[in-house]
Parts: sequence; structure tokens; C-alpha cells
Amino acid sequence: MSTLHRRDLIRAGLLESDLDALVVTCASNVRYLSGFTGSSGAVVITRHRDQDRLVTDSRYEIQAAAESPDLAALVERHVARTAFGHAAANGAARVGFEADDLSVSTFEALRGAHAALEFVATSRVVEQLRACKDDDEIASLTEACRIGDVALARLISEVRVGMTEREIARRLDQHMLDAGADASSFETIVASGPNSAIPHHRPTTRPIEPGDFLKVDFGALYAGYHSDETRTFVVGAQPLEWQSALHALVARAQRAGIDALRVGANVRDVDLAARSVIDDAGHSAHFGHGLGHGVGLDIHEAPMIGYSATGILGDRTPVTIEPGVYLPGLGGVRIEDTLVVLSGGPVSLTSTTRELLVLG
Repeated sequence: MSTLHRRDLIRAGLLESDLDALVVTCASNVRYLSGFTGSSGAVVITRHRDQDRLVTDSRYEIQAAAESPDLAALVERHVARTAFGHAAANGAARVGFEADDLSVSTFEALRGAHAALEFVATSRVVEQLRACKDDDEIASLTEACRIGDVALARLISEVRVGMTEREIARRLDQHMLDAGADASSFETIVASGPNSAIPHHRPTTRPIEPGDFLKVDFGALYAGYHSDETRTFVVGAQPLEWQSALHALVARAQRAGIDALRVGANVRDVDLAARSVIDDAGHSAHFGHGLGHGVGLDIHEAPMIGYSATGILGDRTPVTIEPGVYLPGLGGVRIEDTLVVLSGGPVSLTSTTRELLVLG
């Protein structure tokens, strides 16, 4: 889907919302609608194609021309102010803004600078469009996931007792770069032993001990798109009975969540399918986070899949399914895959085995 077509879809919504223009300031949304990847930008979408503009500052003038050839650019220091000024200069009276992105102080300054405009708060307009991916987006996600799996396979062969969490994280990050990633999707999580009970533990200098759980949550960034995957291993010894049982429980919960993925499914029902497996095993207090989330230009994007989430899954929607059970002071297990929901059923883009492997 071209960026022009995406803007046209947003333009059609302007009429339904009785808006004359929408100013988009969220960086991921700007990229989605224009192709521009700079850190300072806004897109103005009006009721007329020829009045649409990309706004950026002088640092990105050449880059904007190269990345957004179908969208005329305005180059000014004060990007947001210029964007709203362009809308006003072209007759707009009611202008939407991204209330989830614009700070209160910036909003107040803009309202003061453009007193004649009616500012209309909008929420997740572009994000809702982004949830269902086109062929190019799915191809980029597929490649990001492939890179992640290649990197993890290399790491699996290297992990040994005595290595630190930080060393393992750095090795995995380098393996992703070597396999073709532009960067890591986020700060790689490596959590060993009792640290594995911390859902988003930051790697430390703790050395891996025999029999430790090793939880690795990571992703590769490729062409702007993020993969997300988690595996939990045991290092240096055969798993104890409680470790095997805990891993098997999380694997059953993940399977139930994946089986619930379908076009038209309520995201809360998907969460419940997995969560009930863990609840029935007596671990409801040990699974506090949501089951998953959308992935794409952002590592966490619509739709969210959780016990308080709302929404319906659409066709061609990539999501993660990542149940976990965390026993404070003892250890924890999370298993996560990136999948795409299709009319024929979900397809996993991540492929590393979900079995409980013993490393080293």
C-alpha cells in the first residue's frame, strides 16, 4: 500500500469526523504516512490531496525529498507550529491533532499561536489503520523474525555456565546485527536464575549457575519493523521437576492463546483462553501482564491483547502471544512468538523450538 493511499484512507475519515485537516506528529505515524524517517517531522492531511504536506526542519531537507518524493515538504524550524499554520492558511477551521502524542505545553503554545483554529483531539486514528499490514510490511516483519531466529540459534550453541547476563545479551545483539538487523528492537532481556522471575529484568553481571533458568526476550529491527520473541532455557544441568512443570504450563497457555487467534476474535477472549490455563493451575497471581500486543513500526502497538483490552482482530494483523509465570525468588518462564492473524488462521513468523532446551 503506497503512502499516498494511506493518506487517502485518513482523508476519507476527515469527512466522517467533520474535520478540515489532521496534523500527525507521532514519528511512527509520520513514517507510515510519508516514508520519512527523520526525528523531526509532521504530516498535514487535508481534504485536498494537493494541500497535503510533510513538515520538517533544515537538518532533514535532503532526506525528506529522497524518502517522500510524492509529498511536498515545508522546511521550517518550528515543525508543529508550521504544520498547523499550513492547515489554517488553506482554509481549515477544525483541525485534528494526535492527543496521545502532543504534550500539554506544546498544545497550549500551538493554541495560542493559532487562536482562530478549533483544535480537535483525536486518538489512535493512524494506529488503527496500521494494525492490519500490507504485503511489504509482513515481508519486513518476516525477515526481522528470521534474523532473530538465526541469531538465537547462534547464541544457543555458545551459552555456558559462568557467562554473565550482560555478556549473553551483547552476544545476541551482535548476532542480530551480523544476520542483517538494522538494530535490536529494544533492550535485550537476559534474566537468569531468580532474576527470571522479573518480567522485564535488565541484564546484570550475574554469572549463570548450573541449573539456572535463562529467559531471553529479544527482537530484531529490519526496515523499520520489529520482531519480538522470548524463550526460556535451563543451563548446565537437567531441569528439575518444578522447572519442567512450570515450562509445560506456560507452553500449554501459549498454545491455548494461539488457538484462539482468528479474524474477528475479541482480544479479551484471546487473553482469557491463555490466562484460564494458568489460573486453573493456581498461578493467577503469577501472571500479571497482558497476553500480547501488535508489532510493526513500534514494538508495542495496536491491538493490545489483555484482560482489560478492547478490540477485534482484523485480517493480516501481526501480534505476539507471550504468557508467563513468575515465582519471586525462584524463577520464571515466558514463551513468546510473533504471529500474523490471517483469514485461514494464525501463522507464526518466529520458528525457534518452544521445547525446554538444556544449554551448555
